[in-house]
Amino acid sequence: MPHEVLPPDPFADDPNDPAKEFATLDEPSAEPMGPDERSELLADLSDLTVYQALLEPRGVRGIVVDCGECEQPHYHDWHLLRASLEQLLADGQMRPHEPAFDPDPERYVTWDYCRGFADGITATENAH
Repeated sequence: MPHEVLPPDPFADDPNDPAKEFATLDEPSAEPMGPDERSELLADLSDLTVYQALLEPRGVRGIVVDCGECEQPHYHDWHLLRASLEQLLADGQMRPHEPAFDPDPERYVTWDYCRGFADGITATENAH
């Protein structure tokens, strides 16, 4: 189809054009992941499994992260965060993803909360 037959791009010259993120998908990562970063990522995945096992039965849907770029909270369901971390491990980068739909902020906790909760459970079990 000739270009002139197509409707104009509604995001032309828009600095917030969502398609700009697709251009970065084919770019190789700037630096390969080092062994320390890989080890930390594997530990995060292991911790995530524990956090989900402890908190999901209590109604927690996932983890909230404050984004430094947009200054908004990002809500990640357990499976979405796991998939993102596994992709980072495999590809060295995370691709854009759809945010949680209409999240209930009360059902998401921070990574630090998860760590503290798990530590509390471990301390309680070790005390008995």
